[in-house]
Amino acid sequence: MSVDFGRRASSYDRIRPVDENWWTAFELVVHEADLRGRRVLDLGCGTGRLSSALAEQGIARVWGVDASPEMLAVAREKVPKTVGLKEGRAEALPFRDGWFDRVVIWLAVHLLDRPAAFREVARVLVPGGRLAVVTFDTDHFDRFWLNRYFPTIKEIDLERFPSQDVLRAELEPAGLGDVRFVRLTQHAAISREHALERIHGRHISTFDLLDEEEIRAGTVLAERDLPELVEYDQEWLIAIAERPAG
Repeated sequence: MSVDFGRRASSYDRIRPVDENWWTAFELVVHEADLRGRRVLDLGCGTGRLSSALAEQGIARVWGVDASPEMLAVAREKVPKTVGLKEGRAEALPFRDGWFDRVVIWLAVHLLDRPAAFREVARVLVPGGRLAVVTFDTDHFDRFWLNRYFPTIKEIDLERFPSQDVLRAELEPAGLGDVRFVRLTQHAAISREHALERIHGRHISTFDLLDEEEIRAGTVLAERDLPELVEYDQEWLIAIAERPAG
């Protein structure tokens, strides 16, 4: 079974809007990855929210690349004209060697052939360039609010999302060293109406990997039992790695 981002493209930004927590994570990534004044590749840019934020605030000169033409079509309608967008795969980036100072992979690393993608990241970075991988810590999945309704989500995502140890083990052989990790815990709350909209819209790619019967049963349960306010924690894991300068 594969993940279909084309089907999500038109509703992605509505169902998963940028909120205050996203901006807090954004500022942390800008600081930790030292993005200001850099040439930045937004790898797996999707609808372009990171690219837009970096460009609109004058933080960096940005290029975005994504494998989904539908997601890129949405991005082209919203990102500033200064952002360059290309269709391409992380495992075969359509850029020449040493083109970027920084690469950011935001909530996309679990979708990639990581060893191949990390080798490509090392190739397109300048010596001394830096990669930031923005993902969820494994603790995030233990307390995810959807677990009660769709129990298989936890099992699937613990398999897909790399842990700190896995990331280190994959980054270093690709030529990305001095690996360090930053964690961020955020509290979030959404209304029952918004939570149901997310479920009906299958807002995360994991839904594509669930059995349809589990989706049907879980949706019925959520429609019956969701509280008026759904509260949960987000556990971010940010990996910073560098291409050696020498």
